[in-house]
Amino acid sequence: MTMLFHALIDALNWVWISQFLSVLFISVGAVFFVAGTVGVLRFDSALNRLHALTKADNLGLGFVILGVMLQADSWALVLKYVMIWGLVLVSAAVVSHLMGQRAYQLEQQDADEQDARKQDAPTSSADSIASTEQGDKAC
Repeated sequence: MTMLFHALIDALNWVWISQFLSVLFISVGAVFFVAGTVGVLRFDSALNRLHALTKADNLGLGFVILGVMLQADSWALVLKYVMIWGLVLVSAAVVSHLMGQRAYQLEQQDADEQDARKQDAPTSSADSIASTEQGDKAC
């Protein structure tokens, strides 16, 4: 029984397990990247697109970094990967906030312009005829 156990341990050594988990994590990360891209293509609003992209890309990068960390040779390299992931998370949060804020401002400006056009335009054809007749009488 112990010989069978040792043979099983030798067959499932750490290198094989780490390579399998690495491929699994990188594949899951790729799926999240694809899901984010599909979200960008399918959603209508700029804010919805931005939300889908940032959430999926942050998770995708996290899984890819986790998969790459399993293949790292030293702890210094693992620390570099974690620092890169942290910097990308912070920069993605800042950039997505700025982009979302600008998209919201542009949507508000468009809505205000449409409201102004509605107020300036006559509401019905009878109103437009009456306003032209009053303009003709004034001349």
